[in-house]
Amino acid sequence: MGFSCGIVGLPNVGKSTIFNALSKSDTAMSANYPFCTIDPNRGIVPVPDERLDFIVSCVKPRSIVPTTVEFVDIAGLVRNASKGEGKGNQFLMHIRQVDAIIHVVRCFDDLNITHVENGVDPKRDISIINTELAVADIDVLERALQKVQKNAKSGDPALAAKADIIAKTLEVASNGESIRKFLNTNPDYREELSEYNLITDKPFLYLANVDEAHIDGGIEYVKMVADAALKDEATLIILSGKIEAELITLSESDAKEYLLSLGQDKSGLEKLIQKGYELLSLVTFFTAGEKEARAWTVEKDTTAKAAAGKIHTDIERGFIKAEVVSYSDFYNLKSLVLAKERGRLRLEGRDYIVSDGDIIYFRHSG
Repeated sequence: MGFSCGIVGLPNVGKSTIFNALSKSDTAMSANYPFCTIDPNRGIVPVPDERLDFIVSCVKPRSIVPTTVEFVDIAGLVRNASKGEGKGNQFLMHIRQVDAIIHVVRCFDDLNITHVENGVDPKRDISIINTELAVADIDVLERALQKVQKNAKSGDPALAAKADIIAKTLEVASNGESIRKFLNTNPDYREELSEYNLITDKPFLYLANVDEAHIDGGIEYVKMVADAALKDEATLIILSGKIEAELITLSESDAKEYLLSLGQDKSGLEKLIQKGYELLSLVTFFTAGEKEARAWTVEKDTTAKAAAGKIHTDIERGFIKAEVVSYSDFYNLKSLVLAKERGRLRLEGRDYIVSDGDIIYFRHSG
């Protein structure tokens, strides 16, 4: 799997509509009342990649396996969700395990869709959600601190140091400051706190859900979200749930034509996945042959040996060499055989850093 994203936001901001459009399903209920999403919805989506399509057209494998992204849509959060209000708090545990958070913010007016706060105000809505996520993490840290301090009474210096880190992070969060920013400046602390899966330390992406007329972002609501993203050192993407819902009803050619008519060259799903890869510092490499062409996702700076382990631990354990062709070379030659004949296939060792788009064959023993 490529990565996983948890989708959060107030009720009736378009979370379920966007989830259904992104996952090309009708799994999530969408309705004009709060809490129509009760159980968390999960959708695993193939990652569109024109490079894999091109490799397949040349190699003609019997099987094609794209990498995937998982979306997890939880119930809408409201004020005091962390204290038990609404339905959202009980589902926060489901997004503690994801790689990144997508915060859907309503940036459209529609009298037919009620707003739980009785009016559209992105700045206020963002503050509500961020507060609830922070309070949920504060609760986790408080319980963790009590437990670690109790165990530290044994005299273990490592536990005492850990209690100090938790206490400092808790103080930052309690003062309304960003845990993510604090841990960015104290990366060693992040490792110590990793077991708690703090929501507010995860890579964060604001999704401004606009109407069709403002897909270019030309509306004051989007500026409010952009300001929040800048302040929080988060990523911003502008997307229209209505447009995405329309796209999944169209053929591939009609969808492309529709997007072009709107001045867009990519769907919201493609933009979101691209931002997600950038946010999480991920790259894609490929394996290709007569049997199968497959895309794999790894973190940037992954070595060839570690990438081999992504396929199978036995391949990593018995790693000998990696035969590597860059995607640009393959694109020009359209053949792995020609790439080898023309000297464009390289033999790389275990410490080679995998580049985005590499096509790799792993030599291994066993």
